[in-house]
Amino acid sequence: MRSEVLFLCLIAGGLTYLWRYLPIRLDLGGMGTRGWVARFLASTGPAAIATLFVAEMLPVIREGGPGLVHGAAGVLGVLAVWAWARSVVAATLGGAVAAGLAAFVFGG
Repeated sequence: MRSEVLFLCLIAGGLTYLWRYLPIRLDLGGMGTRGWVARFLASTGPAAIATLFVAEMLPVIREGGPGLVHGAAGVLGVLAVWAWARSVVAATLGGAVAAGLAAFVFGG
């Protein structure tokens, strides 16, 4: 492994750790919900999820084929289970099951 890649991985890992550890350590619970920092921190989770979703789905959409069917089935599975159960865990599992079934039925 090249040293530049290792260094980049260490930086990214360290920043990810701090991003998750510091809000817990700083006890931001008394900050309220009206300040700009509170709004920024509240929007970080959904923004990260949306970014990961787009980064994962764009190559699948560009390639098309069975991957597109698997991805669409997974997304529809997540949305359907979320609408039914309102549980992130159940929705994630439902999406995984739907994508797996699509891969089984349509090939993968």
